[in-house]
Amino acid sequence: MSDTTTTGRYADVNGLHLYYETHGTGRPLILLHGGLGAGGMFGPILPALTERHQVILPDLQGHGRTADIDRPIDIALMADDIAALIDHLGLDRPDVAGYSLGGGVALLTAIRHPEKVGRLVSASAHIRTDALPAEMREQQGQVNAAAAEFLKETPMYQTYMELAPRPEDFPRLLDKMGEAMSHDFDYTEEVRGLQMPTLIVAGDADMAPPSHYVEVFKLLDGGLRDGGWMSEGRPKGGHALAILPGLTHYNLFASPLFAAVTLAFLDPEETSWVG
Repeated sequence: MSDTTTTGRYADVNGLHLYYETHGTGRPLILLHGGLGAGGMFGPILPALTERHQVILPDLQGHGRTADIDRPIDIALMADDIAALIDHLGLDRPDVAGYSLGGGVALLTAIRHPEKVGRLVSASAHIRTDALPAEMREQQGQVNAAAAEFLKETPMYQTYMELAPRPEDFPRLLDKMGEAMSHDFDYTEEVRGLQMPTLIVAGDADMAPPSHYVEVFKLLDGGLRDGGWMSEGRPKGGHALAILPGLTHYNLFASPLFAAVTLAFLDPEETSWVG
């Protein structure tokens, strides 16, 4: 199918002037970027995804071309934004995928608005605070406005300066991100109750260890028995797990491997390894 691209548009949802782009044609896929990023970070894998899907790339609250508003950075609130965007666009149970912060938003969209989500892909998003090593928690505790000066040579800062409606808001965004990461959370029971087919993805050297994502898969009836010759032992809900070799939290989003496993999961009729 053609890789047609519309110019970016805005949807007014929940008091937010939410920027989004639409690329390609096919079954809709909402794809959510990581923290301090924007939808454009998926550029390297977008051509593969748009071969069979209409990919919708929102910029989450305070990121990219979506200006911040007077509320916390909270994945539950951003999940409600995505649910409102689905309604705004008149979509019928689109697939929702996300990476890192976006993986958490995708997960919470499925938890809070299950009737709006077809298939779910959550990549590099841990479901419990204590899944992260202590040194990583310590690094997250250093994210605040004072860190803005140290980030000026990073692609994240440069992207923000290029896209943000108010570039001077960068320190404020860091404060809000640091505040968001300071709160403990545990979505174990909510994940256990997911009904739509769900793919959990992580790099083999991700922010949380592979063992954590195996635990998440077990919550979804995965990894508990032999799958069987006819896949009769696979998770009853059609869930799947992908630990991607040679990848970290900081390059997974642009990897052809991420695109490949996402497409295989979203389009099971095209493959033989997911049900």
